Order: sequence, then structure tokens, then C-alpha cells
Amino acid sequence: MSTAKNNNEEEVDLGSLFVIIGKGFKNFFNFIGSIFKGAFHFLISILLFFKKHFIKLAIAILMGGIVGLYLEISKEKIYRSDLLVQPNFNSTKQLYNNINYYNDLVKQGNFSLLASIFKIDTARSSSLRKFEISPIIKKIDVINSYDRFVSTSDSLTVDSFNFDDFNDSFVDYDYYTHEIQVEANINDVFLGLDEVIIASVVNNNYFNRIKKLKNEQFQRTDSLLRVNLIEVDSLRNVYMSVMIEDAKNSSTGTSIDLGGSQKTTKEIELFDTDQTINNNLIKISEDIAQKSEVINVISNFQNIGYEVKDISRNYMFVGVLLSFFITLIIILLIDLNKFLSTYKKNS
Repeated sequence: MSTAKNNNEEEVDLGSLFVIIGKGFKNFFNFIGSIFKGAFHFLISILLFFKKHFIKLAIAILMGGIVGLYLEISKEKIYRSDLLVQPNFNSTKQLYNNINYYNDLVKQGNFSLLASIFKIDTARSSSLRKFEISPIIKKIDVINSYDRFVSTSDSLTVDSFNFDDFNDSFVDYDYYTHEIQVEANINDVFLGLDEVIIASVVNNNYFNRIKKLKNEQFQRTDSLLRVNLIEVDSLRNVYMSVMIEDAKNSSTGTSIDLGGSQKTTKEIELFDTDQTINNNLIKISEDIAQKSEVINVISNFQNIGYEVKDISRNYMFVGVLLSFFITLIIILLIDLNKFLSTYKKNS
């Protein structure tokens, strides 16, 4: 009898458990349903709001578009030209400073000084509207810089400065390639500007001194590697001659070579050394090509600039957006004022 009583109690406990679980699922799905119901109600309220004020917003957009179109037609055309460069010897900051200086002269309207700097007449310098410089952001630049940091630093420094820290400290000046943009209201003022911009950095005595030392270092390393390559090739030829003679003697049975395996090992070592020297020569050639100048010019300014047609500068687009949002804010403020007045009366 006690066994039957225990079974009844277990059935009651299981029934209570299932009831609790059922209520939990029911509450959970009710909660999910309330979220969707609330979101649907919010969407319908927005649609009703725009339906109610559609005419007002449409008139505002139309008026903003008309005013913006008029301003867009009457504004001066802006032309742009681009210059791509790769600075060396930590000259990037100086280049940025110079570009920002030219842009400040434009903002100040000091076109006579700009004319003197760029060796053009004042009429053409007064057409300049903007100087700007920005990095060409590539993740590979960060990775290559970190690899170089690891290879040139001790293990303690590397352990205390991981890649994430290095990436966070990587600034615009650290990227390899940079783009200089000049804007003007005439399209043929860009010829020769790049030469002056580059010369303003290249003619610096400090950078020229580093350039001279680096080039001398490159030439010494290149010459030494070429001499080593010739010597290794000579040794390889000697070993090849000895191995051929030994092979001939072995074939006639006149001698027994007990050092053949050692000669073969030496030949492999010389081959590896030859490959290492060739790889180093390739690397030094790349360094000479990329780092022998203070600034490498990848592409010059186009002689004839292209017209700037950024959507953010389109007055018609800006006029439509401004008129829409200003009208929307005014309507919301009016509705808010009505709601507050009604709430005050009801309370």
C-alpha cells in the first residue's frame, strides 16, 4: 500500500512540474508575441503619422528641391586632381604639415603667397579652393610594419607589445601610400603643382642626408652580395670539377672515393648559400627601387582636373533633406505641444 502511495505522490509531482513548464512556455511565447505586437503597432503609428502629414512633407520636399536646384545651377564648378606618393625616411609628417599649410593659405585667402610658392600668377592661384592629404588605408601595411617590428626588436619587447597594441598605435603617417587632392574652380591649374609639393620636402637637408647615407648603404650591400655570389659560384664550379674527376676515376677503377657524400653535402650547402644571396639581392634591389628617394611619386596630378560631383555637395540633395527634416521636427514639436496640453487638462 505504501508503494501505491509513493507512486501517486510521484505522479502528482510530475504533473505539477509539467504545469510549471507549460506556464513558462506560455509566458515566454506571450512575451515574444507582445514584442511583435508592439513593433507592429509602432510601425502602423509611423505610417499613420506620415499619411496624416504627407501633403506638408511633400510641399517641404518640393520647395527644398527647387531652392537646392537653383543653388546647384548657380554655384561654381569645382575640379579636382590627385597625386599618389610613397614618402620615405619618416618624411610623411612633414608632407602633411606642408599640405595643411597650403590649405590654411587658401582659407585665409592669401593667394599672393600661394602664387609665389607655386610660381603661378595670382589669377590662377585665386582659383585654388582646397588642399587635402589622406592615407590609402591597407591592412597589409599594418601587418608588414608589425613583421618588421618583430624582426628588429628583442623578444621581451615583442612579448609586451602584441599585434593589437601595435594596430591601435598605427596612425595615418604610418601607412605607405598617401593621396594628395587639390581642388580649384578652373580645370587646368594643376600642372606643375606636384613638383613644388614634392620639392618642399625633398629639398630638406635632413632628408637629403639620410637619403645619401641610405643609398651608400644600399650600394655597399649590393656590391658585397654580388662579390659573395661570384665567390660561391667559383667554389661550386671547383666542387663540380672535383666530383666529375672523382666520377671518372671511379668508373676506371683506379681509386676509391670515401668522401663522396661529404662533397655532395658541401655542394648542397653552396647551393643553399647561392639561393640566400640571390634572395638578398632581390630584396636589396626592391629597397633601392622603393627607398632610394625621399618621396616616390606613383602618379602625378592630372593636367586637366575632373569635375567633383559628390552627392554630399549636391545642393538639391541637401535642400531636400534639410527641408524634410526641418518640417518633420516642426510637426513633431507641434504634436508634442498638443499632447502636453491635452495631458495637462486631463490631469
